[in-house]
Amino acid sequence: MDDEQLIQQEFEALMRDYANTAHKQKTEIIKKAFDFAKNAHNGVKRRSGEPYIMHPLAVARIVVNEIGLGSTSICAALLHDVVEDTEYTVDDIRNLFGDKIASLVDGLTKIKSVLDNEDRNSYRIESNQAVNFRRILLTMNDDVRVVLIKLADRLHNCRTIQFMP
Repeated sequence: MDDEQLIQQEFEALMRDYANTAHKQKTEIIKKAFDFAKNAHNGVKRRSGEPYIMHPLAVARIVVNEIGLGSTSICAALLHDVVEDTEYTVDDIRNLFGDKIASLVDGLTKIKSVLDNEDRNSYRIESNQAVNFRRILLTMNDDVRVVLIKLADRLHNCRTIQFMP
């Protein structure tokens, strides 16, 4: 199976997953977010060799199947690495998808920098962890979905850990 077929198959699985939930009305915005993320990550591969878009798709499926979130969170999961890994900005996301999705993507970008900083500075664990947990709690105060989507992102990374050095 070529990359395009694999990507399309996984997107169709996501849409079937979403159709099996109580939130069935917002398929167009999910399709738009998928197309945008797929285009933004075009040509990029993961260490596994699969197209990068497979990661956001997997995160989105965790969000809908294992956490039970709706279309706004699915879109944010699909878009969660776009701002960080491409030339697109949060303002681009806001212009295309609205304030709520942009806010989630922005929160995901900020929480990633907090967590990555924690990983890099693990020799100063106690004080950095306290600061980082405080930041995460403040992020949750804005919208707990940021933390839930980030957990889905980390879960997928753990599930594909065999491809890491």
